[in-house]
Amino acid sequence: METDERILNTAKDLFWKYGIKSITMDDICKELGMSKKTIYQYFTDKDSVVNKIAKDEVALRQKQCDIICGQSKNAIHEILLMMKQMSEMFSRMHAKLFYDLQKYHPEAWQYFIEYKENYILSTIEKNLKRGIQEGLYRESLNIKIMARLRAYQVEMAFNPTIFPPEKFSLIDVQMQMIEHFLHGVATVKGLKMIAKYQEKKDKK
Repeated sequence: METDERILNTAKDLFWKYGIKSITMDDICKELGMSKKTIYQYFTDKDSVVNKIAKDEVALRQKQCDIICGQSKNAIHEILLMMKQMSEMFSRMHAKLFYDLQKYHPEAWQYFIEYKENYILSTIEKNLKRGIQEGLYRESLNIKIMARLRAYQVEMAFNPTIFPPEKFSLIDVQMQMIEHFLHGVATVKGLKMIAKYQEKKDKK
């Protein structure tokens, strides 16, 4: 593995575990057993490390999302596969990570804003249209409004003033939100399909 990749992977692991604000360049050096001088040959400061991780993470999430969309059998299956991926991701992620990113690293946060506005909203809209065509979602849905509602639900779950991490599990909040959304948009046919998928999950 190249040195810059080692630095990024180690920094990402620390950020995911402890949040971004609490981790310093000294912490990253200590974890790597590497001098600051070596790290600064690749990254000018903590901001540049965070920016690169954020950019790479956005690209990775988009690639994974595209794979899920291609593999899904229907719109509801697509959402459930997304839920599984989100659950695995959030189980490793510090509750204040996105809050730290938004507050202390605006350039990196902008990558996620653009990702949400340019990709996530479009993906949700496509899922809603697909669900309507498949008879799984209600035809009366305002797709633009519902897509934006869902996109901002994800972001809201990371807000510590709304869901303090000492009181709420990030995974529980995210899963409750997406289940609520899915049941809200589903037709009777869709609700039956959700129940079938849930039954299969419970049997595993």
